[in-house]
Amino acid sequence: MLSTRALVRGLQAGLWRRVSTSTSALAAHSHDVHVIDCSVPQYNNHLDTPLPDITFVSKLTPEQKKLKEKEKDAWTKLTKEEKLELYRLSFELSYAEMRKGSDEWKTVLGGVFFFLGFTGLLVWWQRIYVYSDVPHTLSPEWIEKQTQRMIDMRVNPVHGFTVNWDYEKKQWK
Repeated sequence: MLSTRALVRGLQAGLWRRVSTSTSALAAHSHDVHVIDCSVPQYNNHLDTPLPDITFVSKLTPEQKKLKEKEKDAWTKLTKEEKLELYRLSFELSYAEMRKGSDEWKTVLGGVFFFLGFTGLLVWWQRIYVYSDVPHTLSPEWIEKQTQRMIDMRVNPVHGFTVNWDYEKKQWK
């Protein structure tokens, strides 16, 4: 009784607050937590938002700055590689790359089959080592005797299965 009171007082005194708060949990970890600031524009690759808020590359190298200056002139003077590089400065992925499927379904299907197989083994083990034999009351002979007994006792003659029994002919209707 005394130890229960001491535990409750310890929890009320702030031990629970120190254990349960997320700031102490974050402080306990040695790695930095990356928090996204949603008040600033973000770059994202989504098919439903074709034009992101900002470009993919925000800090340009001197070569990329020269290419950006060259972009202001006629695009016919640009080579195919330069156009592609300019595209990659603004966007990380093209539509075709974003729409490209992944092989993740294979992993998911493999996991499903693994757990189905494990469950099958568990059921098989239970049938062999856990469950006993089928009760004798489920044998066809026992069911036949039980049915005849219910007919002889005239069990539920209005709405039951004995409605279909003809008592004069002693056979099913």
